[in-house]
Amino acid sequence: MEPQVLELKKQLEDENLSPEQKVTLLNNGLNKALNAAAVQTSSSVLISVKSQLYRSGVLRHCVRLLSLDPRTLRSNWSAVASLAQLTSSCCVGAELGEQSQAFHRLFLPSVMDALLSLASQLMRQSESLFRKVMDSVGWLLRAHTQLTTQVLSSAHYERIQMCDDVKVSLLCVQMWIQTCTASSDFLSGLSDDSVLLLLNEAVGQLAVSSEPVVGGASVKLILLMANQLQRRLQHLLRSFRGLDSLLDKDWRGRGFDEDLDQLITLIQTVESTVSAERVRAACVIQAAWRSFQTRRRVKSLNRAVSTLQRRYRARRRQQQQQKEAQQWEEELRYQVCVRRQQARREFHQKQRQLLQLLPADQVQSYLQECERRAAVVIQSFWRGFRERRRYNTQRHTLRRTHTQRQAASTLQRAVRRFLERRRASKAPPTPTLWIGQSGLTDSRRAELKRQVEDYIAVHPSSRTRREECERLHEEVQLLLLAELQRGEQHRREEQRREALPSGPVSARARDSHNATLQASRLPWWRTLGDVAASPAAPLQELEEELGGLNEHQTAEGAPPLRLPLPAPQHHTGKSFSSSWFREEGRERLFPSCVQPAWTRNNCKENNAGDEQVRAHRALLQYFTF
Repeated sequence: MEPQVLELKKQLEDENLSPEQKVTLLNNGLNKALNAAAVQTSSSVLISVKSQLYRSGVLRHCVRLLSLDPRTLRSNWSAVASLAQLTSSCCVGAELGEQSQAFHRLFLPSVMDALLSLASQLMRQSESLFRKVMDSVGWLLRAHTQLTTQVLSSAHYERIQMCDDVKVSLLCVQMWIQTCTASSDFLSGLSDDSVLLLLNEAVGQLAVSSEPVVGGASVKLILLMANQLQRRLQHLLRSFRGLDSLLDKDWRGRGFDEDLDQLITLIQTVESTVSAERVRAACVIQAAWRSFQTRRRVKSLNRAVSTLQRRYRARRRQQQQQKEAQQWEEELRYQVCVRRQQARREFHQKQRQLLQLLPADQVQSYLQECERRAAVVIQSFWRGFRERRRYNTQRHTLRRTHTQRQAASTLQRAVRRFLERRRASKAPPTPTLWIGQSGLTDSRRAELKRQVEDYIAVHPSSRTRREECERLHEEVQLLLLAELQRGEQHRREEQRREALPSGPVSARARDSHNATLQASRLPWWRTLGDVAASPAAPLQELEEELGGLNEHQTAEGAPPLRLPLPAPQHHTGKSFSSSWFREEGRERLFPSCVQPAWTRNNCKENNAGDEQVRAHRALLQYFTF
């Protein structure tokens, strides 16, 4: 190792040195070492010195000083800029062998970050120092192209780009122009992302800046990139739509029209190429799609024919089924109408036959009753129709009235609530019953508790608890339910016992009823001589059999009990004659002039009276049902 490098390393290890002293020491030591190596005729000496500076850790001291707080080095910007230039010079051309990977992946990014940080601090301080630092960045970029992505995506470089100073923007663009000009393989070694970032910077300067110098430099940079990348750049220019119109509108007549026309022609060529490629691709896609559709249609012709035939047959079969179903429905409807007409004809025929069986004096009353019922039905239908029509005419009025009532109720409710809130807000606040803890001691609390307990013991509460009330209510409900069940059971037993007829009475009633029916089937002219005597004879026999119980033989003080006879009902069809016979038999057995009566007390006291009551009830149930 060179003695100058060893001496510089020992001096830097002194902890008493300040940052300014270290910067001065590094500037002097690096200048001596590099100048001594540059004087030598062999270039390997300079490469060896640079490698020794990295291995000894001197360059790490340089990076550490460049990364310090700017306020620490504010008084010595010139020395710091010189140190940055010497550090970047030492990083170019060093051969490190096994440590080359760590040098390129770790050390060089830290050096570039320190240089960009220093440049962002110097861009508003001194133009010459800023230019010197940016030249150092350019040297590193030309020697190590892999740092381009780091520079373009660095936060310090973005801060430099956002500066409003024209000189700063111009220096950045010129740095990239010099870097691309110095090495023709610089852009070809970059990835598409890095080239796109660099192209974004140039286009951004054209869109933001209005200075002719910056615009001309940006156009020159884009043309330089186009010359080196050619078709690769044309592919990237597709993402910048409207760039040609921007250049022609904002930068025409600024002193670089020749370069501007060349760039516009390049962009339009790219767009025309892109459009031609798109048209050709669209034609290829359409041709492939049409051929695919044609082949698929040809293959599906046989299947389509079979499908069409199958659907036609299914449709025809469905129409035939619908037609048959319609015919069956019409035939069924016709048969229903015919049968209904026949049934109506038979019904009227039977009705006429039954009318012939009626006595002559009852035919007219029956016809009048039929007319009355028909009139009632017609009137009911007419009244219903009239009411529905009137409701339809008044529906809107009723609905509007209902809506108005609801609205009035809503308004009144809202007004009442508003007035209640107003009264509540105007009412004086209720004084609180809270007693604070001040003055209440443990002895006073114990005394108050004892007084409360004594008062409760002397004056017990007369109210019962809710649990006791619920328990008492449940007990009463259970007792009431049991009593009701027992009463219902006793009532059913009594009804069954009272409704149970005796055997002799039922047999006598059945025989009397059969005799009455046989007499009623005789022609009316056979019964003309027995009209006056027929109502009284069965009554006398019945009174004799039942023990002479009639209206004049009831118990003293007991009101007569009339047998309830249902109102006469008019029947039609087959049930007319039987109902008439029942009515006739009932009139003959129980004429309106006879009203048997009895009382419950007398029936309980007299077993014979109980038997007579049962006989009357059995006869009444038999003729009624």
